[in-house]
Amino acid sequence: MFDEIDALLLDILQYNARTPQSELAKAVNLAPSAITERLKKLEAKGIIKDYVALIDPRVVDRGLLAFVSVRTSEHGPDMPSAVGLSRIPEVLEVHHVAGDDCYLLKVRVRDAEHLGQLLRQQIASTPAVTSTKTTIVLETVKEDPRIAIPKDRTWRQPPRPVRQSPGEGKSEP
Repeated sequence: MFDEIDALLLDILQYNARTPQSELAKAVNLAPSAITERLKKLEAKGIIKDYVALIDPRVVDRGLLAFVSVRTSEHGPDMPSAVGLSRIPEVLEVHHVAGDDCYLLKVRVRDAEHLGQLLRQQIASTPAVTSTKTTIVLETVKEDPRIAIPKDRTWRQPPRPVRQSPGEGKSEP
C-alpha cells in the first residue's frame, strides 16, 4: 500500500510525470532525497508502472478509434487468443469481460478501410476467435488515462520503527 504522501505524489505525477523532484518535495514538505526513495519504492512495488507521453493519435495517422467485442471458443484458465490479440500493434487494450463476449478490444487505426483489414486479416484469423462485433467511435467526449485517487480515504501511515526494550525478543536458553 501507500500513505497520504504517496497518494499526493501519485496524483501530481498523473497530471505531469515530468514534475521536477524539487517541486514534488515542496508539495509534500519533504527533502528531494526522500522523494527519490519514495518514487523508487512506488516503482519497485509496481504502483508506478511507467512514465509516458500522451500523443495525439491523429498526428500519427491513427485517428479512428473503435471497440471490438470478441468471442472465442476457448474454455478454461488459459487464454492464448488474448495473448495473440495483445500482440497486434493497433490493439491498445485487451480486456477479458463477463457476458456473451470474451474480450473487449480498444483499437486505433487510420480509417475504416484499415479497420476492415485489421478485423479480417489479424483479429478474425487469431486462433479460437469465432466472431467479432465492432463499434466505431464518432466522437470522444472524455478520454483520460488518469485514475482518480480518493481524497476522503484514510491511507495507511508510513511504518514507524518498533523500538524494543533491552532483552526483549531474545529467547531464554
